[in-house]
Amino acid sequence: MSRRFVDLSIYLENEVLSDPPMLAPKIEYQKHAETVGEFMHLLPGTKPSDFPDGEAAAAEWVRLTTHSGTHLDAPYHFHSTMNRKLGEAERSITIDEVPLEWCFQPGVKLDFRHLPDGHVVTAAEVDAELKRIGHILQPLEIVVINTRAGERYGQSDYVNCGCGMGYEATMYLLERGVRLTGTDAWSWDAPFSYTAKKIAETGNVDLIWEGHKAGRDIGYCHLEKLHNLEALPPTGFTISCFPHKIRAASAGWTRAVAIFEE
Repeated sequence: MSRRFVDLSIYLENEVLSDPPMLAPKIEYQKHAETVGEFMHLLPGTKPSDFPDGEAAAAEWVRLTTHSGTHLDAPYHFHSTMNRKLGEAERSITIDEVPLEWCFQPGVKLDFRHLPDGHVVTAAEVDAELKRIGHILQPLEIVVINTRAGERYGQSDYVNCGCGMGYEATMYLLERGVRLTGTDAWSWDAPFSYTAKKIAETGNVDLIWEGHKAGRDIGYCHLEKLHNLEALPPTGFTISCFPHKIRAASAGWTRAVAIFEE
């Protein structure tokens, strides 16, 4: 038996805007010759000619948030408390406290690429898609949402593309034991531009981050800015998405991959 890996992560890079400009990562590249001075400081008594071809080491300086690139959001990101529907509300866990078993589980892909930008997915639509693919959710399965945003990555409209998962759709998953979800869009919820318009029209502030805020009732994690979900079948693969261990943080970067046993 062999394994096949499908990369589900976007790049961290300067050239492609995957966030609003104020949140975009910034990477400064140091070439081999540019760090010779630093190595001479670490190795007192050395001189530039001591380094082969006048080169030390390549390195990079990166300025970013824990939500840059493909990342895993912890329950703490959504709200200060979680699990109020499972008993008494408790402190939300941070990314370094997320159970590792949540991050390596069979995957399920729901295909919502046909839904328009800004659409808020309902529980009924999740149920219908599960019936279409012939799958019954099992506890701890990782459910990823393939939206139209996936094909717009690298384009100027990416942040405002794709459907989002509403409160009832998110709770549908969580009530069946799912604890980690994901999307190829910028956010698990519908793009803010559409939410702002709906709030202006209706005055309903419950629409603010309704999918995220489901974590108040049942704590969960979700992946954002996944990529290449269109390469996945509905089931038959495992997702690995262990987050970087950042103490007390709201999120952590991950190299999310799908693993096929063939």
